[in-house]
Amino acid sequence: MCRIPLAVVFLLVDAAIVRLVVLGLVVVTDVGDGIWARRIGGSKAGAVLDPIADKLFMLAAFIVVFRTGLLNPWEVLGVLLRDITALISFIGVTILRRPKTLPARAGGKAVTVCQALTLLAFLAGSELLRPLAWATAAISLYAIWDYMTVARNKR
Repeated sequence: MCRIPLAVVFLLVDAAIVRLVVLGLVVVTDVGDGIWARRIGGSKAGAVLDPIADKLFMLAAFIVVFRTGLLNPWEVLGVLLRDITALISFIGVTILRRPKTLPARAGGKAVTVCQALTLLAFLAGSELLRPLAWATAAISLYAIWDYMTVARNKR
């Protein structure tokens, strides 16, 4: 749950060093709660809240990136494509009352890592920002395809 207030902090502060610390805390808490859940078992609430917190943080962070103009709207959309697709899928299965739980997949984890690296490039003022955004978008397409394949096979 601490990633939600961290998203607000990321939005409200202007200092790159503070945002870097926030990003570090987000990464550490995300990895930490994943390890914790695998060791002692996850909760139903955690299974829902963890991805929501992750997606809210990424949305807030990339709103900051977008406002700088360093990435165009299509690039930000590409970086968030997996998250947007997950939200639409969640809404769809909720409306249809056909909940499905899909375990985390390597493609989804790779998207999360690439999103964090893209944010790191943004905070560092790196020329790798745009190439990382495009790589994240490409990996997002793979992750979406992979999750759709798994979901189709679970019917």
